[in-house]
Amino acid sequence: MSIQFKENKEFDLIAIGRACVDLNAVEYNRSMEETMTFKKYVGGSPANIAIGASKLGLKAGFIGKLAEDQHGRFIEQYMSGLGVDTSHMVVDQEGHKTGLAFTEIKSPEECSILMYRDEVADLYLYPSEVNEDYIKKAKVLLVSGTALAKSPSREAVLKAIHLAKKNDVKVVFELDYRGYTWASLEETSVYYSAVAEQSDIVIGTRDEFNVMENVAEGNNEATITYLFKQIPELIVIKHGVEGSFAYTKSGETFRANAYKTKVLKTFGAGDSYASAFLFSLISGKDIETALKYGSASAAIVVSKHSSSEAMPTVEEIEELIIERS
Repeated sequence: MSIQFKENKEFDLIAIGRACVDLNAVEYNRSMEETMTFKKYVGGSPANIAIGASKLGLKAGFIGKLAEDQHGRFIEQYMSGLGVDTSHMVVDQEGHKTGLAFTEIKSPEECSILMYRDEVADLYLYPSEVNEDYIKKAKVLLVSGTALAKSPSREAVLKAIHLAKKNDVKVVFELDYRGYTWASLEETSVYYSAVAEQSDIVIGTRDEFNVMENVAEGNNEATITYLFKQIPELIVIKHGVEGSFAYTKSGETFRANAYKTKVLKTFGAGDSYASAFLFSLISGKDIETALKYGSASAAIVVSKHSSSEAMPTVEEIEELIIERS
């Protein structure tokens, strides 16, 4: 089974949400306190997904807000250099700064992220800065959960979803839960549920779906029973090393195993998974193949130092799938 998208659109995918700077520890196997050198990359889940999609050959665009500083200019230059359309990345005029994420790589199992997310530019995207003519040019609008955490970004995303639905653009919701950005689990659950119910495709980890449902230990059957009463036609639930499951409204279930790899760090897997999964669907591949592409892409990125820069090509993904089959 494959998912159908509108043809003859200028963009395959337009993402909305955060674009920030990742500062990844160059020194492995030590704590943040002991780490003295970091390497700078573009980060932020929707930015990474747009970059990944572009590297795979899709035409990707981005809606977001950048700080009027060196980091903001770095993000725009890097993304546009990789083919992402940045014409709707607004430059902040109110003094807000670029979000920063410092990463700690103690071991493949022990990785942490220290985020600087107070008063960051991407959360100050206003609804008035979301353009209907731009959104209607896309096959897919990709929404990232973190952008729902604060106003006015929250309302900008809700407006974007409304415009997508109005113009027959499929909405993909990547849950991307970052607890430190939210006031409470209850608030997260309210907005995640509202957006998931309106989306065509919902992608997240089992833990993120638990947050959406505000339960300690949810199960896939309960999740899909609830969501398939609403708009979603495809739900992807990732279970880490146990692999990922895709469920369709028509009752089909697909599963892909995680590919074994030499893990360097754990972050970046979800973004690379989403970009390759969506690339596969938009390219007309079936859901089972899309799951394999997502899993392979995630395996490649967790074995590399960066998230955005490590996003693989189609050839790299296919090579890994053949090699591990």
